[in-house]
Amino acid sequence: MRKPTLDSLARFLWALTLVTLPVTSFRFLPFMGAGTFVRPLALYPLGLLLPILLYQIWTRRIVRPWSGSLTILLAFTLTALLATAFGSLLAPLELRGQTYFDRALRAWVTLVIGFSFFLAAVWMNRGEDDLKFSLKWLLAGLVLHIVWGGIQAVGLQLGLRRELNEIQTLFSIRGLPRNRRIAGFAYEPSWLAGQLAALYLPWLFASLLAKVRLTKFKWLEPVLLIGALITLLLTYSRGGLFITAVAVLLTFIVAGADVRKDISAWYRAGFSRGGGKSKWGRIQAAGSRAAVSLILIGAVVGAGVFLADKGYISALWNSSAESLWDYVIDAYLGPRVAYVAAAWEAFQSHPLTGVGLGASGFRMYANMPDWALQGVPEIAQQLSPSAGLYPNPKNLYVRLLAEMGLPGFLLYVTFLFNLLAYALKGLRQAEPFWRFAGAAGFFSVIAIAAQGISQDSFAMPEMWINLGILAGLVSFGLESKKSITPSPTLKGTRLPQGEGQETQ
Repeated sequence: MRKPTLDSLARFLWALTLVTLPVTSFRFLPFMGAGTFVRPLALYPLGLLLPILLYQIWTRRIVRPWSGSLTILLAFTLTALLATAFGSLLAPLELRGQTYFDRALRAWVTLVIGFSFFLAAVWMNRGEDDLKFSLKWLLAGLVLHIVWGGIQAVGLQLGLRRELNEIQTLFSIRGLPRNRRIAGFAYEPSWLAGQLAALYLPWLFASLLAKVRLTKFKWLEPVLLIGALITLLLTYSRGGLFITAVAVLLTFIVAGADVRKDISAWYRAGFSRGGGKSKWGRIQAAGSRAAVSLILIGAVVGAGVFLADKGYISALWNSSAESLWDYVIDAYLGPRVAYVAAAWEAFQSHPLTGVGLGASGFRMYANMPDWALQGVPEIAQQLSPSAGLYPNPKNLYVRLLAEMGLPGFLLYVTFLFNLLAYALKGLRQAEPFWRFAGAAGFFSVIAIAAQGISQDSFAMPEMWINLGILAGLVSFGLESKKSITPSPTLKGTRLPQGEGQETQ
């Protein structure tokens, strides 16, 4: 029996972190506060993992732990400190029991949580064996999402909402939505869709483009991909669907040259008269291509019809509004646009310094646009004297502008471009492993950048995990003097299934 080591303990805790990522709003996190919705269960194993990693760095068991992206995050942190200090001088009045320092402390906690996920992902992924280990447990979490989401979809159709809610509230601070949208283990359907788009689908889609196997079974990756897409459809999340469509399209354009050539050659071969094929053989070949085309078209049309049946989706094109603001309200976009407009006013008042990390909400109610004060129930609920709600911009970029000014915003955008450069660097390599990592990284960066349009929390793990994995692989593998050479099995289209490498 092999004696346990710090390396094996770190891997065990990292596996627990990855497999528990689906639970985003864990009920039993008492230190997070009653008004905090982002409560990842993964914080428990992550909190045990980080001291071990820091000890390994201190004792030089992990070498070269620094990544270029960490330099940008360090500058971002210093900017956040300055913005917080400046914001305290503005002395905003208490809002519904929330003081400036309450909100600043809460914002810093979420920032530390996000950075912790990123650091752990960087230091736990320094080569292809590490990535293989991470993907195994990451996909295990996806299986949990798909299974529980499928149970929810069937149970809701059978009228078992009360029973499903009882199970959901065993671990989550919120039950299922009132409609028939599924949430999996996440807080709400849009959070589930965000996880699928930014955390799981990048690896599955990249495996198809780079022709790299993730599991021992040839059928498992396609099954997981189809299951993830069906689960995404069942969330009815417009943001999640939009993010996925954009990321898939751009990744296919940038990283799918080989696949496009293969598809084109396969189609042309089906209608070619050469090759010594008989007439019947040519008919069969052409028929198979036509059948595949019809199946793909049918799948896309079927998905569109399925989504269009939901009023929340069809409102995007069924509105009879006569003005832009009426359309925004009819399409259920009113609250988010109002939050963004109000936070934008906070940015304009202090464009270089911001109003302080976490403090944008103190200035939003006074700057709500006139059109949002009527006909938007959510805004009316927010403005009610009996409400205890604290407003958020609901847009990460506007939040950064409002709270940290232009310097904070530009540093975060630079961080994303730095990770995008890492992904493109991987795509330029000849080895299948690096093209796989580059494609997944490119998909992740696009998805996370798009996700920032509709969410503003730093504590969402899917915002950091894949970016950290990409940064770790490139910093420790591709850029290292002792660059890791892909194993022969990868050149044969499958990630190695042996034991992961020990840390140096």
